[in-house]
Amino acid sequence: MLTRLAIRNIVLIEALDLEFGRGLGVLTGETGAGKSILLDSLGLVLGDRAEASLIRGGEDKASVSASFEFAQLPTAIAETLAQAEVEIEPGEPLLIRRQLKADGASRAFINDQPVSAGLLREIAPALVELHGQHDDRGLVNPRGHRQLLDRYAASDAEGLAQAWQAWRAAEDRLAQAREAVEQAREDQDLLLAHLAELTLLEPQAGEEARLAQRRATMQKGEKLAGDLEELRHVWEGSDSPAARLRLAARRLDRIAGEHPLLAEALAALDRAVIEAGEAEDRLAQAGEALLHNPAELEAAETRLFELRAIARKHRCEVDELPERMREMRRTLDAIEGGEAELEALEAAAHEAGERYKAKAEAVHRVRIAAAAQLDKAVAGELAPLKLDAARFLTAIGTLPQERWGPHGTDSVEFMIATNPGADFAPLGKIASGGELSRFILALKVALAEQGGAASMIFDEIDRGVGGAVASAIGERLARLANDGQLLAITHSPQVAARGSTHYFIAKSSEGTVTRTSVVLLDEAGRRQEIARMLSGAEVTPEARAQADRLLEGV
Repeated sequence: MLTRLAIRNIVLIEALDLEFGRGLGVLTGETGAGKSILLDSLGLVLGDRAEASLIRGGEDKASVSASFEFAQLPTAIAETLAQAEVEIEPGEPLLIRRQLKADGASRAFINDQPVSAGLLREIAPALVELHGQHDDRGLVNPRGHRQLLDRYAASDAEGLAQAWQAWRAAEDRLAQAREAVEQAREDQDLLLAHLAELTLLEPQAGEEARLAQRRATMQKGEKLAGDLEELRHVWEGSDSPAARLRLAARRLDRIAGEHPLLAEALAALDRAVIEAGEAEDRLAQAGEALLHNPAELEAAETRLFELRAIARKHRCEVDELPERMREMRRTLDAIEGGEAELEALEAAAHEAGERYKAKAEAVHRVRIAAAAQLDKAVAGELAPLKLDAARFLTAIGTLPQERWGPHGTDSVEFMIATNPGADFAPLGKIASGGELSRFILALKVALAEQGGAASMIFDEIDRGVGGAVASAIGERLARLANDGQLLAITHSPQVAARGSTHYFIAKSSEGTVTRTSVVLLDEAGRRQEIARMLSGAEVTPEARAQADRLLEGV
C-alpha cells in the first residue's frame, strides 16, 4: 500500500510530506484548495506524462516520491521489475521517485535505480487503482473485465491458458514439419541428382590427404628421374667404381700375404667394396621408390580435381562429402516417411485443439453462471446509491476464431443502462460522471473479495449527492477499505465521517505567493472540518452537533 508521498515544488505545493496507513483515508478541503495537485503528483510517480507546467513558479525543478510497502511484492510487479533488471530486496519498500526540470526533461527511479516512465506505467495498475468522474482506466477499461470475472468465478483460467499453449505448440510443430516436407519435395529431384553424382564418385574420409601425398611423391620422382639416370650409368658397367674396387681387391688378394701392410690395405679395400655395394643397393631402391607411372599421376590429379570441384559445388570441405551424402539420404528418407509423421502430428494438433475447446467451453459455462451472480450482486448495490432505475449486465460474447487465445473464446464487457427501456451500453459510455463513479463503487463492492491494486483512490465519487446516498457511499467505501487501503477525495460530510484518517487540504496566500498545505486532523479538527462541510463558511453550533452525530453514528 501507499505509505508516504513527498512533493517538492509542484504547482502550489512548495514542500509536502504525507504519510498514509491502512483503512479509509479521506481528504477534504475547499474547492480550489489543490486536491487535484495531489492526484497529479501521484500520477507522476505512476508514469503519467511529465509537464513542465507542473513546476512551481520561480523554481527550475520539482520532484515527487512515493513509498509503497507490501507483505510480499505482487507477482505482476516482481516479474516486470525482474525483466527490467531492477533489484528489490525481499521486504524492502518500493520507493518511486520522479524528477522534473523546467526544460521538460524528467527522470524516474525505483529504489535509486534509473528506470523509464514506461516501466512505471507498467507496474502502476498493481500499485494504485484510481477512480474519478472521467477516468478511463481501471474498471472502465474493458480489457480487464474478463480477468475480473474469472477471479470472481474462480474459473480454471490457468488450465485454460495451459491448454492454449499446448495447442499452439502442437500447431507450431505441425507447421514446421509441413514446411520441411514441402521444401524437401521441391528439392527432391535435385537431391536425387546430387546423390547419384556423389554415389558415383564415392568420396572417402581422408581421401584428399592421401591423394595429395601420393601425387606429391610421384611429382618428386619425376623431377629426380634425370639425376638417377645419370647415377645409374656411373654405377653400372665394367667401368663403374664398384667394379674397379672389386677388381683391385682381387689383385691385392694375391700379394697380401707378402707383407702385413698389404693385408691391412686389403681389409680396407674389402670394406670399401662392401660400402660401395650398399650404396648401389640404396640407389636401386630409391629408383624403384621414385619410379612412377604417368597414367597413375594423371589419375590422382584427376581424382583430386573432381573431389574438390564437387566440394565447392556443395560449399563444404572434401572430407565433409560423405556426411553430405548421408544428409541427403536422410532427407530423402524423410520425404518418404513424411506422410506418416505429418499424419501423427495432425492427429496430435487436432487432439490438443479439442482439449482447448473443451476447456474453453467449461470456462464459458462457469463465466455465464458467475456473470448472473455478479449482475445480481451489483443490482443489489444500485438502489442505495440512487441508481434505482439503472441496470447492470456482464455481457459475454463469442470471439471469432482468429481472436481465440489463452483466455478462451469469450469476450467479456461490463454494460449498463441508466434508464428504463434504454439499451445497454459499455460502462465507459455513461453520460453522467457521478453515475459512473457510483456504478464503479457498486461493482467494486460486489468484487471486493477478488482483490485489486494495493491502493484505491476515489476522486469526488459523491459529487452531486447527499443525505442517505452519501451515507451509503461512505459505508461502502469504509467496507472496501476494511482489508486494505482506500483514499477518498470528498465533499460529503457523511463520507468524511467514515474515515479512519482525515486530511485537510488548505490554500493560503502571503502577498503574491500561494501555497497548498495538507494537515492530518485530530478528533477535534475532524469535528470542526465536518461541521464546516455541513454549514459552509460559518460553522454553527447546530453544524457541530450534527458533526458529532455523524461521527458517533459511524
